[in-house]
Amino acid sequence: MIPLSSSEMLLVHGNSGTLAVVKVGAQRQFFVDTPEREIVLAMGPEELLVASGFGTDDRITNGLRCVLYLIREVNSPLIVLPKNHPASARLRIVVSAGKRIVLSCNITPGTHPEQHLLCSMYEFDGAEIRGVERGVELKGLGWAKCEKRGFTNFSLQKEKKV
Repeated sequence: MIPLSSSEMLLVHGNSGTLAVVKVGAQRQFFVDTPEREIVLAMGPEELLVASGFGTDDRITNGLRCVLYLIREVNSPLIVLPKNHPASARLRIVVSAGKRIVLSCNITPGTHPEQHLLCSMYEFDGAEIRGVERGVELKGLGWAKCEKRGFTNFSLQKEKKV
């Protein structure tokens, strides 16, 4: 078990992909918008938002944090694209939400409303991420490099007034 508070983000670094994990932090609702309907997810504080990034550079890491922040803090919906949508091939980051997330390289990015499934790079295929009390459990990711970063407490430099 890796301890993780609601103000932290866990990054899981692979050779070709990166995962970011945050706790939901409070009882709340999230919306999953599919081409057919809107699904409401009622989630508890120990459940997870997990983002999968197809790359390992700083742009991907920053993008993962931004996407998770938009969903958790700004209440942006999770968007599911229709099958064979041309944007699927261009997605660099995808997100799932739940207590247990299974990673798969055999699904099309952004097209699965089933929130327990998350598209990932081949190296993460079959791994699981579970939200547990005060932390997360990683199954099948013992080889990956993990690090924690602040999620909600960050500073932006203010412009100096002239």
